[in-house]
Amino acid sequence: MAIESVSEIKAGLDQGRRLLGLDVGAKTVGLALSDVTLTVATPYKTLRRSKFADDARRLRTIVENEGVGGLVIGLPLSMDGSEGPRCQSVRQFAANLLEIFEIPVTFWDERLSTAAVERVLINEADMPRKRRAALVDKMAAAYILQGALDAQTAPQI
Repeated sequence: MAIESVSEIKAGLDQGRRLLGLDVGAKTVGLALSDVTLTVATPYKTLRRSKFADDARRLRTIVENEGVGGLVIGLPLSMDGSEGPRCQSVRQFAANLLEIFEIPVTFWDERLSTAAVERVLINEADMPRKRRAALVDKMAAAYILQGALDAQTAPQI
């Protein structure tokens, strides 16, 4: 399956299928699920990374069990919009996934997603550091996925 735009993935989804958002890091992958109406993103879980084959197997199980029809993967662009080594790593992760199972994939700019989530957890939830660490990856994935969902429903000016 090819890498597509969010609108192409949404248009091609079967009724009742959802999108899975991924915040791919070096040690963990934060996950978020959309609802079946493709309106709301909800934090789902955080996977501790291991060998890629194991990561892919766990992702495939989630895709199958949760009715996922496409992936929205956060792309960690630099503040100037350029792509650095982290982007290359995320793009390679996606390419490796596409070799193992067929599912449409899109990338979404994730600049400042983790910082925004941490700011909410610190300032509004007054959450201790240890608890924040357990939540930040899956919440960042939800932030990324929600951005992609919102961009498709925003009125065109």
